[in-house]
Amino acid sequence: MLKDGGRIVNLSSGLARFTVPGYAVYASAKGAIEVLTRYLAKELGHRQIVVNTIAPGPTETDFEGGLVRDNPEINQFIAAQNAFGRVGVPDDIGGAIAVLLSEENRWITGQKIEVSGGQLL
Repeated sequence: MLKDGGRIVNLSSGLARFTVPGYAVYASAKGAIEVLTRYLAKELGHRQIVVNTIAPGPTETDFEGGLVRDNPEINQFIAAQNAFGRVGVPDDIGGAIAVLLSEENRWITGQKIEVSGGQLL
């Protein structure tokens, strides 16, 4: 039902790149999304449909009951592990999604783009 020239942005997680005990099932599902993205990009490319994945790093949200947002010790620990020295906020992720959904994005497809402030470089 998506029109030719449309855009798809799937959501993965940094947890598909690095390991944290207790998140095996969640990270595996996100890894599957990354594979699905590549396949859809290939299968829908003839219709000029762009398909990408955004993989957010730790972000101040309700994930895990607000664990990153509401726990100062965890927030500081995570912030120390990325290039910007802070945890992401929802607008950091939204801006990246907006770029991929824009009409100007017609040549990026089949990619996983990690939006993490340089987490664990």
